[in-house]
Amino acid sequence: MFILFVVSLISCNNKKAEETPEEEKSQTEVALNESQYKTVGIETGFVENRNLNKVIKANGYTTVPPQNSAEVSTLIGGTVKDIFVLEGTFVTKGKVLATIQNLEVIEMQEDFHSATANIEYLQLEYNRQKTLSDENVNPRKVFQEVKSKLAAERARAQAAKNKLEALHVSTKGSTSLVPIVAPISGYVGNIKIAKGAYAQTGIALFEVVDNSQMHLDLNVYEKDLGSISVGQVIDFVLTNQSNKSIKGKIFGINKSFSNESKTVAVHAKIESADAKGLIPGMYVSANINITNATVPALPKDAVVRNADKYFVYVQEEEHQEKKPEAGTAHEKEIHFKAIEVVPGTTDLGFTEVKFVDHVPDKAKIVTKGAFYLLSAMKGGGEHGH
Repeated sequence: MFILFVVSLISCNNKKAEETPEEEKSQTEVALNESQYKTVGIETGFVENRNLNKVIKANGYTTVPPQNSAEVSTLIGGTVKDIFVLEGTFVTKGKVLATIQNLEVIEMQEDFHSATANIEYLQLEYNRQKTLSDENVNPRKVFQEVKSKLAAERARAQAAKNKLEALHVSTKGSTSLVPIVAPISGYVGNIKIAKGAYAQTGIALFEVVDNSQMHLDLNVYEKDLGSISVGQVIDFVLTNQSNKSIKGKIFGINKSFSNESKTVAVHAKIESADAKGLIPGMYVSANINITNATVPALPKDAVVRNADKYFVYVQEEEHQEKKPEAGTAHEKEIHFKAIEVVPGTTDLGFTEVKFVDHVPDKAKIVTKGAFYLLSAMKGGGEHGH
């Protein structure tokens, strides 16, 4: 409907230009009669002093620190016996995720038990030989041999114990099952094994991620680096869910370029309460708040672009109109003049404006309908204003 109206307005203005070719009209003015004014829905307002943030835009993704993400593997190969969790399950540190079976574990336990038993015997023999040696009853060589055997068995027992503890297997009893435990608390990610499969050493079996320390990795271009500093607040939205804005704070800036695009990774922490529902790898669009200042501003729709310049429309309170001929009906016209501005920061629906020429403080500026005035002005010929 508005498009048809603008076409009609342009046609009307062209007709007027043909009827009064002697009049030189400004290329920066446009006029509407009262009915046109109401149809377009023109609204006016005044320049306001607004507290706006200057921002740098950056894209990135959610991630977690290395210490909050773990790939769980096994130190010894074996056949997967049982799996106790599902993907998405929350687990605490030390929770058994699965068990694998390997008969070598039984041998480790037997080594430990054997060495422990030998230690008990050799400790008694050591005490006896020491007494005899001190009394010069037996050669000291015999005592040294017992002492050496005792030390060797103690070392063998400790080695077997260390292996079993590394595998989270008890030194008591006898079992061939090795538990696979969660190294951190978090949510189980990919499960890469199945019952009956052979689990190899060095291959990830599970992923566990702690999302409580979620942060952002933002890609900032070289030209903007001088404006970025630790402690600055950011506002970001998920690229595919732009209905909610979340806050964060910069805690680190890389000192080298990330890739060929000449960007540097900037790290921002997200508060735990706001991190709920976020998972690593979600793409975000962020505004890094650089400065905060009170500036003259207008609703962003009040500023329109024509070629390489920006304008706002000011309603002219006093405009000299040619008196209509006797007997001719004349509807009052409302005149608007395009005033060039230099736009600045846009934030919270308002745009900072700097007027190229002086404008009265109480000038009525079009805050709604400026686009339609621009269309009429561009298409209205000499009188298209």
